Amino acid sequence: MGALLLTKPALAAPLLIVLRIRFWLCVVQLAAAKSTTTIRNFKFDVRLQNVTRLCHTKSMLTVNGKFPGPPVVAREGDTVLVKVVNHGQNNVSFHWHGIRQLRNGWADGPAYITQCPIQANQSYVYNFTITGQRGTLLWHAHFSWLRATLYGPLIILPKRNVSYPFPKPHKEFTIIFGEWWNADTEAVISQALQSGGGPNVSDAYTFNGLPGHLYNCSATNDTLRLKVKPGKSYMLRLVNAALNDDLFFSIANHTMTVVEADAVYVKPFSTNSVLMAPGQTTNVLVKTKTKPPMTTFLMAIRPYFTGLGTFDNSTAVAILEYHHHQIIPSNNTLNNDALPLLPSLSDTSFAANFSRRFRSLASPRYPANVPRTVDQQFFFTIGLGTNPCPKNRTCQGPTNATRFAASVNNISFALPTTTSLLQAHFSAKSNGIYTTDFPRSPLVQFNYTGTPPNNTAVVNGSTKVIVLPFNTSVELILQDTSILGAESHPIHLHGYNFFQVGQGFGNFDSTKDPANFNLVDPAERNTVGVPSGGWLALRFLADNPGVWFLHCHFEVHLSWGLRMAWIVQDGKLPNQKLLPPPPDLPSC
Repeated sequence: MGALLLTKPALAAPLLIVLRIRFWLCVVQLAAAKSTTTIRNFKFDVRLQNVTRLCHTKSMLTVNGKFPGPPVVAREGDTVLVKVVNHGQNNVSFHWHGIRQLRNGWADGPAYITQCPIQANQSYVYNFTITGQRGTLLWHAHFSWLRATLYGPLIILPKRNVSYPFPKPHKEFTIIFGEWWNADTEAVISQALQSGGGPNVSDAYTFNGLPGHLYNCSATNDTLRLKVKPGKSYMLRLVNAALNDDLFFSIANHTMTVVEADAVYVKPFSTNSVLMAPGQTTNVLVKTKTKPPMTTFLMAIRPYFTGLGTFDNSTAVAILEYHHHQIIPSNNTLNNDALPLLPSLSDTSFAANFSRRFRSLASPRYPANVPRTVDQQFFFTIGLGTNPCPKNRTCQGPTNATRFAASVNNISFALPTTTSLLQAHFSAKSNGIYTTDFPRSPLVQFNYTGTPPNNTAVVNGSTKVIVLPFNTSVELILQDTSILGAESHPIHLHGYNFFQVGQGFGNFDSTKDPANFNLVDPAERNTVGVPSGGWLALRFLADNPGVWFLHCHFEVHLSWGLRMAWIVQDGKLPNQKLLPPPPDLPSC
């Protein structure tokens, strides 16, 4: 069993006793509240499994031997217990992407932020209650690049006898977009960090782990098939679990109606294509044709890319297959193998317009509680940069004397190694672990989306955080930069949903742009793509005490340091305070 707190030197025995008493008192207090709560138990056995795709068999980490991993299904209000047993040799932790984890950062999962990772032959129980959320999310590993194979859907059904705010579909399907790597992704990122260059890219995209028949040497049974009936409505729960790629999705000769994003209902709108960043989820309704002109229609995903590096420029397909119908002859020439029309590779206009179409329901049952006034404002630049190459070495970064890096406000965030930020915060022992002087805005201002400065070096190795009093209303401007190329960055905030109140291209104008903010029905999300060469305005209420990670969901940028953390202090009331850590919290 792991130690209760992991700070050095070790806590004195009396304090350990007091904290254990506090923990069990909280358990007793919560027991009454949860007496009518359904408890959902899951077990994740993390172990190596041989998997074959594209005529290549590799031994890779899986959950319960499955790729992708098993679904976690619960209802709003349920308590979920996931016992993770690590049978592998890699450290691992798991994140329940989008779950608020109210007062319970211990179950959030990012390694060295809210917990030490689960070491080989150790276990940990993630214990969390789903409060006020329903819809499609995902779970994934949150250590190094292990989420390349350790991921799966997290489905939150509405409370019993509560219906969807749209017509009930005939059937639901879950589709997870991912990648297949012939190489070991841990070796890929290790080599990239050592050389200072960009990492190699995946060999294929996948639908539920299957690449489809367009790739060379893809087996006939490696294509996902969704069997549907004519004239019915189907809901597709779409999840983007790719490591480093935004993905377009479309279905040939079919229209989709978007009804939910990041487990929040939205005002329905129709579209021929969907764009999703890594970590985002989207639920769409598809009405099948009453008299389809053919039996099968292709579904396809391919990347949206605006950066300067290399990427997997391929297309994966799956099949929508009609059953129990008679094909109606048509004068039009239709090809069963015809790919659906997708936006062009770098269609920034589609990306911006698609993002603007998301609107909260803003109804009495599902209100949009966007902060109308702001207590604190922050301006974060996000983008790439460089670190110098070590002496007497040649690197493969932008120049042979530099290595790629990434930063927020020019700070490349360093993770602690001896404990987690949450443990250091809870035990009030931050000395040597983190400082509270993360800059509210860039220390050096420049034309962020214009000609980049000559000096592209980042501040490296800093573990700086921002401290927020409980219930602070926050406005955050995320500004992309053109340093080493403008790029769309998917930014994820742990522990919160935020409201996307504004966006635009170019540099944010603090005197003009706020006048156009949407404070009525803005999209409520946990992950959002900052426009390439543009900015995004977010608002949220800091009502969840703990330590919460903010980072780019491109795994390569996360590895290069595009990340930071917020500490939200306790409120005055008992139900506004961070819970104590569980006894089985892993040791570093």
